[in-house]
Amino acid sequence: MNNAYVHGYHPRESERLQDQAGTLVDLLHSDTSYPVASMVLEAGCGVGAQTVTLARNSPGARFTSIDVSADSLKEAKAKADAAGLTNVQFRQADIFALPFDPESFDHAFVCFVLEHLSRPVEALIALKTLLKPGGTITVIEGDHGSAYFHPDSAAAREAIRCQVELQRRAGGNAMIGRQVYPLLVDAGFDAVHVSPRMVYVDSSRPDLVDGFTKRTFTAMVEGIRESAIQSNIVEPELFDAGVRALYRTAEADGVFCYTFFKGVGEKARRQA
Repeated sequence: MNNAYVHGYHPRESERLQDQAGTLVDLLHSDTSYPVASMVLEAGCGVGAQTVTLARNSPGARFTSIDVSADSLKEAKAKADAAGLTNVQFRQADIFALPFDPESFDHAFVCFVLEHLSRPVEALIALKTLLKPGGTITVIEGDHGSAYFHPDSAAAREAIRCQVELQRRAGGNAMIGRQVYPLLVDAGFDAVHVSPRMVYVDSSRPDLVDGFTKRTFTAMVEGIRESAIQSNIVEPELFDAGVRALYRTAEADGVFCYTFFKGVGEKARRQA
C-alpha cells in the first residue's frame, strides 16, 4: 500500500478523526447494520473512529478490523476495549495483501480509505475476493470539490486546493466521492447504489459548527499547512488567510456545506 495518508499519524489527527466520527455518526451510519453471526471485514480501520459505531450498531455480528499501521491499531483496540466491545478483533494487514482465505466474510466496510489509494479499483477487487457470493460491500468517501460556504473566499478555496493537490501528489484523490459508483461497478459489484450525504451547517446547529466546520474540515486543512508551504504550492500568507476564511464560516452568519457519498454493492451470487 502506497503511503498516501497526507494527514499524518500524530495525536491531533487522531483527535480530528474522532471528532469527525462522532459528529457524523447518524448521517453516515444510521442505515448500516449487519445480521447476527455475520462476519464483517472493516478495511482500513485507522484509530477505530468508525469501529466502535459499527460494532455497537451490530452487536451480534463479528468484526475483523484491519489497518496497515500498528500504532493506529493499538489505539483502535484501546477504544474498543474502553467501549466494552467483545465482537471485534484487530489485525495488522495491507489491503493489497490480505491474510484471509477467499470467501471468508459476509460483508466488507471501507470508510475514508479509497481516497488515499492510487489503485482503488484493485483494492475493491481484493475485498470482493474475500466476500461470499451475495455478500455486500459498503464504501463511504468524501469529496473536497463539494465544499462550498458563505462568506465565499478565494483564499479558502485555495487552501482546500492545497489539500487536494498534496493528496494527488501522494497518489490519492481527495475528490473521489463522486467516483464511488463507477469504482464499484468497475470492480465488478452488482446492484450498486450510491446515496449522497450532505452536511449543512449554520449557526442554528452549534454542534455541527464546532464538530464539523471547525474541528473536522477546517482542522484537516489547517493540519497540512507546513506540507503545503514546504511543497511550494502556496504562499504562507495566502494559506493562512484561507484558514481564517474557513473559520469565518463558523460565525453567526456563516454557512458551510460538504457532501459524503455512501455506496453499497453486492458480489454476484452463484448460478444455480
